[in-house]
Amino acid sequence: MKIINKLKKIGEELTSLAHIIELLHWDQETKIPKNGAIERANQIAYLSELYHKKSTSDEIKKLFNEINFIDEDLIDNEKYSVVDRAFLKRFYREVNRERKLPTNLVVQLAKETSLAQAVWHEARVKKDFNIFAPSLKKIVDILKEKADKIGFKTHPYDALLDEYEPFMNSENVKNIFKPLQMGLTEILKKIRTSNSIDTQFLSQNFSVKKQDEFGRTVLKDMGYFNDSGRLDISAHPFTVTLGANDVRITTRYDEASLFSGLFSDIHEGGHALYELGFSKNIQGNILATATSLGIHESQSRMWENQIGRSYKFWEFYYPKLKKLFKNELKDVDLYDFYRAVNNVSSSLIRVEADEVTYNLHIILRFEIEMLLINGDIEVKDLPEIWNDKTEQYLGIIPVNDSEGVLQDVHWASGLIGYFPTYALGNIYAAQFYNKIKNEINDIEKEISKGKFNEILRWLRNNIHSFGSMYSAEELCKKVTGETLNSKYFLNYIDDKYKKIYKY
Repeated sequence: MKIINKLKKIGEELTSLAHIIELLHWDQETKIPKNGAIERANQIAYLSELYHKKSTSDEIKKLFNEINFIDEDLIDNEKYSVVDRAFLKRFYREVNRERKLPTNLVVQLAKETSLAQAVWHEARVKKDFNIFAPSLKKIVDILKEKADKIGFKTHPYDALLDEYEPFMNSENVKNIFKPLQMGLTEILKKIRTSNSIDTQFLSQNFSVKKQDEFGRTVLKDMGYFNDSGRLDISAHPFTVTLGANDVRITTRYDEASLFSGLFSDIHEGGHALYELGFSKNIQGNILATATSLGIHESQSRMWENQIGRSYKFWEFYYPKLKKLFKNELKDVDLYDFYRAVNNVSSSLIRVEADEVTYNLHIILRFEIEMLLINGDIEVKDLPEIWNDKTEQYLGIIPVNDSEGVLQDVHWASGLIGYFPTYALGNIYAAQFYNKIKNEINDIEKEISKGKFNEILRWLRNNIHSFGSMYSAEELCKKVTGETLNSKYFLNYIDDKYKKIYKY
């Protein structure tokens, strides 16, 4: 057992180093002055190199050899506890993947993505993709090389996807997305032939200060802010874990958009609650991470949509919101407000998309990324391809690059392979929430009182506490008794929106 303790110690050191790197990223996105970007890129690259060298050290390889650990299987499973087996499998998988990557490639990617953040931000402000294109080309070229080094059976995209959704490949994603797209297309047809929802009252200015006050109230009620988090402003909302009891979120507010900041608050709060919920016996080591980003996203999307966009949620919170915006909402009753919250309308911005069209944004990005990494399209052609696919899936065309190809920070961060996890998260969320409703009595009554303790307790016991002890597929089976199935999401959407739109 001494060998496992040595591996755990190394794992704890790597986790600490990863949190330090994330702290630099958090500062880069929230506080750093413009002229600090280049030195920050060097700092992140340096620490990324240290992480890579430590995770690929001969010491780790030697320790795994001493316990005869080969190909993620243990010869003597009986020797190890469930937690230790999970730790060894996860650690071995991660270091084995890391060993395939040359140090110079890791450093190069860390530096280029760090520099690209500021370039993307400038391009987005100026609405000009050409400013960002050279940086993105460098990143894509590095990621193509990364995919080659890691290896893949069918498509280079699989090597990148596996980093975010382990054991999933592009063919799996296509098979999941196909019925999802078909089902959503049919529901959209019904909605578009139904009566429209009046959202004129949203065309006003809503004080950012009041939006922030309301958002913080909701986050506190959810269970966030217990001296273990903070809320800041950034160009793109995100969650970052800096320690077992230090998980921070960011948001962005817009006076012309009442819902944008609020649902970002709830969404990121869902992510943070997951990170804060890992059991104490895995805190500090590599099991204290999400088992996949699809599972991670299920937590944020469940809070944002199944809970935050529900009628019962607004039964409790609408009077509070109306008190803050007395003039703006004085003639709007609860039901009309609820319908406006759930208005379905093709929009250009993914993070502001409704539940019905959101996944079409993800399918669009997934298809583009597949083509890009396979070399079927070039970076310079992205704005045109993006606009064509937006028209194909959503029936609208971006008027500028900021509303189109520049709206997400993910590519600047080198996160190609990440986007599918958003749609997978929606599907997991519906499947999990269906289970919650079956197991928690009067759950909707509790929501209508602004009480979420039972929901959070269920999530802690069934999902959060395990971290990455189980794969996403194993966890889904453990929680719901079956593998991921889009029928729960499609049923949820159809049941909800047929009542709202009366189709």
